[in-house]
Amino acid sequence: MTARRAAPRAASRPKKTAPPRGRFITLEGGEGAGKSTQIPRLAEALHRVGLTVRTTREPGGTPAAERIRKLLVEGDPDGLQPMTEALLHFAARAEHLAHVVRPALVAGEWVISDRFADSTMAYQGYGHGLGRRAVQALYRATVGDFAPDLTVILDLPVEQGLARAGGRPGAETRYERMGRAFHERLRRGFLDIARREPKRCAVIDAAGDADATTTKILAAVGRRFRLHLDR
Repeated sequence: MTARRAAPRAASRPKKTAPPRGRFITLEGGEGAGKSTQIPRLAEALHRVGLTVRTTREPGGTPAAERIRKLLVEGDPDGLQPMTEALLHFAARAEHLAHVVRPALVAGEWVISDRFADSTMAYQGYGHGLGRRAVQALYRATVGDFAPDLTVILDLPVEQGLARAGGRPGAETRYERMGRAFHERLRRGFLDIARREPKRCAVIDAAGDADATTTKILAAVGRRFRLHLDR
């Protein structure tokens, strides 16, 4: 009887491995805190250590979310009810997460967002008095258990922040015109959020010049992710 020869095995193809998940960093703070200055500096520092970085903003980041943004940041300060504002913010956030943030993280990108859900909690929950429970319920329904890997809260006195914001051109001044008491509640709200979630949040004193603030932010991000970041 002739022995049968085993058929040659096909060469196994190497399995494709997914890139490591990216990280989601959010910058928060009241009006004039300096987020728009600090975000590109942080992005550049992360890029220099070999990371792929995407910057974005809320409300906004997608065409639909940018249309919602105009309703929120332009016009009469008393033009919307607090719950209406919160619902609009989470509607824009749902689009932003689905089309920008989540896909970028899956692809291994590091995402830096100018504001996220902490702003809704601070502005509508604390500033407008909507309350934590209402905002948390919207968060669970829209965002689920997803959260930033790190939230950097830029803190400075209200008067100083409003003075800085007052020098900026453009139509997006609706929140800036909401009155000193609103902004004091807003600041206390951000600090209370950080107190409740110290592992996620890092409070940075942003009252000094932009370079000093950048140094503090890079140090905080470097500690959290074990990176050596410099300017």
